[in-house]
Amino acid sequence: MEVEKNKKRTVMVAIDENENSHYALNWALDKLHDTIITSQLYLFTVQSLADLGFAYVSSYGAAPHELVVSIQERRQKLALALLEKAKEICANHGVEAEAITEVGDAKEAICEAVEKYNIELLVLGNRSHGAIQRTFLGSVSNYCVHNAKCPVLVVKKPN
Repeated sequence: MEVEKNKKRTVMVAIDENENSHYALNWALDKLHDTIITSQLYLFTVQSLADLGFAYVSSYGAAPHELVVSIQERRQKLALALLEKAKEICANHGVEAEAITEVGDAKEAICEAVEKYNIELLVLGNRSHGAIQRTFLGSVSNYCVHNAKCPVLVVKKPN
C-alpha cells in the first residue's frame, strides 16, 4: 500500500490502569520513534461499564440516579488522568498525541476506534494473564489481534 507523501500515518496506543500499557507506550516511543514522530498518534482508553451493571439493577431495584452519575464521573476522571499521564510520556519523547476515551467493553471499543479513526497500527500492552484468567476474562490483546482492521503490535513487558 502506497502512502501519500502529505498524509500522516495513524497509530493508536491503548492505555489502561495496568502498568503494561504504559510500558507498551514507552516501548513504542523508543523503538518506533521515527515512525511515530511523523504519524498522528492517538492515545485511547476505555471507561468500563463493569461498575454500572450493579448500579443499574440491584436486588433492591434500580440504583439512584445520583449513584450512577457518580460512578460515571469517577470513571471519566480516571480515564482522563490515565490519558494525561500518557500524554506526558509522549511529550517527554517529543511527540504530540491526541487523547480519546470511550465508554464500553474494552476489546470492542478498541476495534471500533481502529475503524473510526482509520488506524494503521494498533499498539497494546500484554497483561500476561494465565490460561485460567484468559478463559474466564478473555484477552483484549487476543481479541484485537483477531478482529482489528489493522496490524496489531502486542508489547510484552519482560519479567
